[in-house]
Amino acid sequence: MSSDPRIFVVVPAFCEERLIQRTILSIPGYVERIIVVDDASTDATREQVRALADPRVFLVCHAKNRGVGAAIYTGYQAGLSLGADILVVMAGDNQMHGDDLRDLLVPLLNDTACYVKGNRHLHERARDMPWLRRSGSRLLALVTSWAMGVRIGDSQCGYTALRRSAALQLDFSDLWPRYGYPNDLLIALAKRGVAVAEVAVRPVYADETSGLRPWHMLSILTVIGRSWWREHRRPTCPEPSYSNEQVIG
Repeated sequence: MSSDPRIFVVVPAFCEERLIQRTILSIPGYVERIIVVDDASTDATREQVRALADPRVFLVCHAKNRGVGAAIYTGYQAGLSLGADILVVMAGDNQMHGDDLRDLLVPLLNDTACYVKGNRHLHERARDMPWLRRSGSRLLALVTSWAMGVRIGDSQCGYTALRRSAALQLDFSDLWPRYGYPNDLLIALAKRGVAVAEVAVRPVYADETSGLRPWHMLSILTVIGRSWWREHRRPTCPEPSYSNEQVIG
């Protein structure tokens, strides 16, 4: 990696007109590009993004809703095409604190990992997480650790940073596109020998809504099982070209 890596942030967003501007404004100035992927929102999310007129923002629009995982993978591919060295994910619901981004980058810059996940359980404010979410995420982390063969403490945290070299090992078309994508991605990376690290990030729960329901747990466990048996395949990853603003079907 170069001594001055190009850091891009991918922001998946679906119906986040109330929080998307706050999210973008929270992203530190050293980030070169902000790739907002609007997953066919039915509200004014796109208009709110455009109204900021931030020159760093690159807006990609899905013509149909494809899921948060698919939105992230669209952002990854756009970032690769535009020359990103590091691809960070910060969701459009303003639940990831911009001040934590530097810590997330440290293992990548020190060459000790190629994929870094935030771990809310390591933070001193871990008890700010709702009890059900905290307990459910710990259980899912145990099952995901078994499936990937690497111990992970917070598999569900979406605050992540990925090196370009690791992203190029993935076949985005074969990854799970919806709820449960973090588990699928972790397993895919681990089975390719990508070094994974975790750093403490604060759980942010203000006026945002968040929940982990029993049916979500069942769905994610199904995704983990799918990922576990799928991993005999070796993926390839194309790099598509992008212009200024895209509508993807």
